[in-house]
Amino acid sequence: MALMKRALVGFAAVLLLAPGVSIAGAAKPVITIENPGECIAPAEEMRRNHMEMLKHQRDRTMRQGIRGEKASLNECINCHASKTTGSVTGKGGFCESCHTYAAVNLECWDCHQPKAGKKHAEAAGVKP
Repeated sequence: MALMKRALVGFAAVLLLAPGVSIAGAAKPVITIENPGECIAPAEEMRRNHMEMLKHQRDRTMRQGIRGEKASLNECINCHASKTTGSVTGKGGFCESCHTYAAVNLECWDCHQPKAGKKHAEAAGVKP
């Protein structure tokens, strides 16, 4: 019985530590920046803190009416949306690929449309 437990723990460790596989079993994300330029922060900082930046911007927009800052969802979409689909979601999308790899739910799209950044905002009559 103890041998079986050790074997299962070893097997689980191999699966979790296998190159290119996350806990959720997704392949490592392939990140393509469709509109390269200068991001608002270095890549490592964005990987770790983008959600905090977006939450703070969300609060400023919702509570104080401040719009058009660099850490806005529209600005992210403007740089990272696929030139083919106009979206950051879907298979291979900028946001979707990392969030699938990290097994993190994308709740932004529960309220927001993930298409075309400024174009979407302008169509909705909102100044980005």
